[in-house]
Amino acid sequence: MSTESITTSALELPPESRAELADILLRSIERQDNETAAAWAEEIDDRLAAYERGEMKSLSREEVMEARRPKSCN
Repeated sequence: MSTESITTSALELPPESRAELADILLRSIERQDNETAAAWAEEIDDRLAAYERGEMKSLSREEVMEARRPKSCN
């Protein structure tokens, strides 16, 4: 089923059913956003712990900007 055909069918539903469907769809997106945020929080914690153990080094802003600068500008 295509998005277009699902949309057409959904728009034929009574308003209360459309609202319920919209709520279900929004909750599914929020759940994915929460899972992504949790995964990033865990990654940040892991990276910070590795830095504190001396397993990772940090770069200054200048070093990062220099690395991103096109080689022809050096």
